[in-house]
Amino acid sequence: MSETDLKQQLAERYREVNGVHPMTDADDAYVSAQFVALEELCAVHGRDADAVRRLMLGRRLPLPGYLRSDDAEMVPSDLFALADEAGGVELLEAWFTAHWADPVTGKAEWNAYLSGQYVCLHSVTPAAIQRKDDLTTAISAAPNEPDAGSAPRLERLHALVDELDTLEPAFTAYDRLRFGGPTSRDTCIDAVRARFPRP
Repeated sequence: MSETDLKQQLAERYREVNGVHPMTDADDAYVSAQFVALEELCAVHGRDADAVRRLMLGRRLPLPGYLRSDDAEMVPSDLFALADEAGGVELLEAWFTAHWADPVTGKAEWNAYLSGQYVCLHSVTPAAIQRKDDLTTAISAAPNEPDAGSAPRLERLHALVDELDTLEPAFTAYDRLRFGGPTSRDTCIDAVRARFPRP
């Protein structure tokens, strides 16, 4: 199969997962600053881009995080890090899912990882995914706690928000289109800071 066919197949799979939404100049600039083109990353790591595309299509590596408006497949710079840590692509799924005690949750997280949609983390690792889940759950629950407005509670809430802030990038307008609404940064960082300003 030619490179053009593989690129086209990958673009089709990407749009099946994310829908068809326009990428603006601002989206392109954000993505270019946060991610790297697949071809460039493969050149740096001495990997064949078509072989990587096949792994993505075969559900062994995650799909690109974004397709830039010039159709460049944009991926995180640490795309290969988890597979390397797991001992190879063939061992990645078992290694990844083993981080969750519940196999059903592990499988669901693996599917989410493969979608390429974990653009909500600077570094996509099982530990970061779990910590993000813990933080967003705690932040979402905090305003409903009995003493939510007290100084100790507010201090704890801001500590949680600050930690989430270090895990998450800024997101771009395209993300709000493909995810169908506000991002976790909008709801758990920006909105919380606006509602509960620091004293």
